[in-house]
Amino acid sequence: MGKTADLTVVQTTIIDTLHKEEKSQKAIAKEAGCSQSAVSKYINRVLRRREECGRKRCKSDRDDRSLERIVKQGRFRNLGELHKEWTEAGVSASRTTTYRRLHDMGYSCRIPCVKPFLNQKQRQKRLCWAKEKQYWSIAQWSQVLFSDESIFCISFGNQGPRVWSKTGEAQKSSCLKSSVKFPQSVMVWGAMSSAGVDPLSFIKSTVNAAVYQEILEHFMLPAAELKILFSSRIWHLPTQPKLPVPGLIAME
Repeated sequence: MGKTADLTVVQTTIIDTLHKEEKSQKAIAKEAGCSQSAVSKYINRVLRRREECGRKRCKSDRDDRSLERIVKQGRFRNLGELHKEWTEAGVSASRTTTYRRLHDMGYSCRIPCVKPFLNQKQRQKRLCWAKEKQYWSIAQWSQVLFSDESIFCISFGNQGPRVWSKTGEAQKSSCLKSSVKFPQSVMVWGAMSSAGVDPLSFIKSTVNAAVYQEILEHFMLPAAELKILFSSRIWHLPTQPKLPVPGLIAME
């Protein structure tokens, strides 16, 4: 049962490990084979001194909360704009420090996901729809066929991808993303259910009520009958056109 200076490398390693696991000093002393006072002195003098090493942070928690508040108020602003507003709030920090603080908070600059714009009325309508179907059984959901149409650009992508390049290669042909005013695209319609995914249907004109009815009659109904999905069919229609289709129940 020696003092702190008499602890062996094995004992200090055991103390370090058990202290990180938040064990009590009594349990650590019993496991390491030394006195509890030796464990207490080692933790207070060595471990805590080790945690205090390095340069102190030049920014307080209050400054960090101020930066996070600025980020939440404008998530689409770039680093320079965030840094400028943070310094205007009275914080003396470099651009690198601003980036580090954002990274420590868990923020990263990413390409945003694209979602359709919904107003408050549309959101409330979708929420009510979800609450009504919240406790549906698997058998009920197996009677639903979800459908939608989408446009895919053939020549150029819809998104703005990033590119790996070196300094001075910004105008290199292999690093440029080409763009045209009216890119070549194709519109497709598809559906899926618990029985699987239906084949894609290529649409050559603008989708209106008449065109959508033709899609249902020539593509969806034959696919559903081949799979023998269900006797009473329920379709989920995103646009809900008024179609005179027998046995059709539209769910928004």
